[in-house]
Amino acid sequence: MKPNTTVAMQQLIDRVRTAIPFDMPEAQLCTGECNGCSVKLLEYLDEELADWEGRLAAGERPNLGDLDRLGRTSRKVYRVLTANGMVPPLE
Repeated sequence: MKPNTTVAMQQLIDRVRTAIPFDMPEAQLCTGECNGCSVKLLEYLDEELADWEGRLAAGERPNLGDLDRLGRTSRKVYRVLTANGMVPPLE
């Protein structure tokens, strides 16, 4: 039986939206020296998530590669946010 990638993608999106502070004020994101622009990375990831939310709502079914790409992108953004002190390290 094939995995239900639509449900898996929605769960991934929900998990990322919960773990990453998209609503953090820009003043807190830009507090000095950083290892990557947190503001730009958050904007990029938010656009990617919104794109997939729209595609899922339109009935598109993601494949496992789509899930993997979004998961890797999310982890990379999270690592930069961790290095910048915006979120706690993953366990």
